[in-house]
Amino acid sequence: MNVFRKSPLVLLLILFFAGAVVPVSAYRLVYREQLYQLYRRQMYQTPTRIAENIYWLEQALASDFANPLYALARISDNREWEWYRYLFTMHINLLLVEQYLQWSNQFMKHEAFFYNAPWQRQNLESLDRAEELLEFARVHWREAERWSQAAMPMRFINLEGIQYWEDQHHRIRSGDLNYDRIIDRHLDRLVEVRGVFERMGPDTY
Repeated sequence: MNVFRKSPLVLLLILFFAGAVVPVSAYRLVYREQLYQLYRRQMYQTPTRIAENIYWLEQALASDFANPLYALARISDNREWEWYRYLFTMHINLLLVEQYLQWSNQFMKHEAFFYNAPWQRQNLESLDRAEELLEFARVHWREAERWSQAAMPMRFINLEGIQYWEDQHHRIRSGDLNYDRIIDRHLDRLVEVRGVFERMGPDTY
């Protein structure tokens, strides 16, 4: 299930972009594993691709797991099954963090040049959108932390096929992976740039 209520504009953008590119499937997508595999990692992400990825990842979070026979790793017992489900949910939330960070960067203004004064309002609106997306990223980071913490009592399990998820889990627990720091840096810069734009007047240039 979604962990927060998105703003109407962002939700509309996600549905619009996803609707424009989602293929018509010959079978109904039901399980988390099916929806997760529609996520596509590319070197350069366009707004359309990001929105599509967010759509599928959110759908995956809202869906049931497939039977353990069809898991993305070999599951031998209930303990491994629980470990798999916790790390899978953590991993999807981390992917959503990455997608929202990439999307926010497309609205972010890293500098406020004096010659941007005629477009002050548009730049401020763009910064508002970047801030909103950064906060969405933070919510999913909190969820990733929560599921990583839930997996802590089941340490020393290693499942072939999801070693990358396990590595993410250990990096979160060690503090090596901390998106709070990254999001805070982006927001600090955003506040600085916003202040420069807000102080601009008709005689700026």
